[in-house]
Amino acid sequence: MDVHISLHGRGDLAAQVYRQLLDAILDGRLRSGERLPPTRELAKRLEISRNTVAVAYDRLVADGFLVGRAGAGTFVSAERVRARSAPQGVVRPRAIWRSIPTGSPIPIPEYDFRVGAPDARLFPMETWRRLVARELRTSLAGYADPSGHEGLRDAISRHIGISRSVRASADDVLITNGAQQALDLIGRVLIDPGACVAVEEPGYPPARLLFRSQGARVAGVPVDGEGIDVAAIPNTARMVYVTPSHQFPLGTPMSLARRAALLAWAERRRAVIVEDDYDSEFRFGDRPLEPLQSLDRAGRVIYVGSFSKTLLPMLRLGFLVAPASLMPALRAARRLTDWHSELPTQAALARFIDEGLLARHIRKATREYAARHALIIDALAGDERLRLVPSVAGLHLCARFAPGVSVEPSPRLAVERLDAYCGETPAQNGLVLGYGAIQQSMIPEGLRLLKN
Repeated sequence: MDVHISLHGRGDLAAQVYRQLLDAILDGRLRSGERLPPTRELAKRLEISRNTVAVAYDRLVADGFLVGRAGAGTFVSAERVRARSAPQGVVRPRAIWRSIPTGSPIPIPEYDFRVGAPDARLFPMETWRRLVARELRTSLAGYADPSGHEGLRDAISRHIGISRSVRASADDVLITNGAQQALDLIGRVLIDPGACVAVEEPGYPPARLLFRSQGARVAGVPVDGEGIDVAAIPNTARMVYVTPSHQFPLGTPMSLARRAALLAWAERRRAVIVEDDYDSEFRFGDRPLEPLQSLDRAGRVIYVGSFSKTLLPMLRLGFLVAPASLMPALRAARRLTDWHSELPTQAALARFIDEGLLARHIRKATREYAARHALIIDALAGDERLRLVPSVAGLHLCARFAPGVSVEPSPRLAVERLDAYCGETPAQNGLVLGYGAIQQSMIPEGLRLLKN
């Protein structure tokens, strides 16, 4: 055995020997079938009692990592080590899952223009720790309402009523693990296998992939300067997913006339509109147009929101506001999926909103993002290769390539291409520049690299 064991302090020496031998087995430094030294020899080498080493060996034998052979010694168990890996298997997923990417994390380059990533440095972490710690001391430990923490649902209904003119009470709100789970629940409740779901083109890829995974036929519908082209929505569509406040990824808002046309289309076709209001809290101009949900009189709009952009993605908190006719099914779907989100975090967010801390954070973050937004616009205004799409909200800007132009960003940049958001062909060409994660001081140099 060629494994170094280092003992520290006067703690449980047998536990230290056990842990270090186990690590050596699991990471391959001790291979299957390899013989360990006798307890007397290892004890002498470590200058500890033989009984201490014997205790460690016995634990490893009991756990199945070592096996003793009479007259031969103690060996690493080949059977136990092999059990650390699952069988290769012959079972295969449904065909759709072979075409959906896993979303594995990738290293972030020096200049981070990723889309949808807020600046964690702006988040009041110490205040948040205090709120969570308080709830951990007082929260009940049992299961709870699948709709979510009542105080948070009430706080959200008041917040979006003031900030976004959404018409909702606490009973109309369902808390989710981010906006993506909200879309998943909606699809589970409303999408029949083979049903047609319309999405914006270009649009949000995770929504498109999610609806496909649920058996829907997903149809991309072109977006122009006023929003989704209502006349191009297939007659067979029974659900349409839109981002009217800040079209993703182009950034343009849906005009009032187009909103009215979309609501009228849904009423004629007896369809549902899913309105994803993912980052319109950050606005740098006039107050936005009222959401579709506030204009809806027939109860055909489901409003989806998230705190991943306004606060932090790691919190995994979002919500949906649905007509009363859908809430029982949505609550049941949430219970069957994962029952509910973490209660202390929900309760802490309720206090964060009620104490005015969310509104304060949004004001502070909006000032910072507005400065970054203006800096990028000024820097790219004279670049003839890129044509900025007008946008006055959110955490990203879109720039289309001029005809015949293509830009290959430096590997030092994390910049996303517009064609990555296209599900139809031919794909549109351009760049999508996020400014949530990158510090303002680094933007000029990052854009210089983009231009070279």
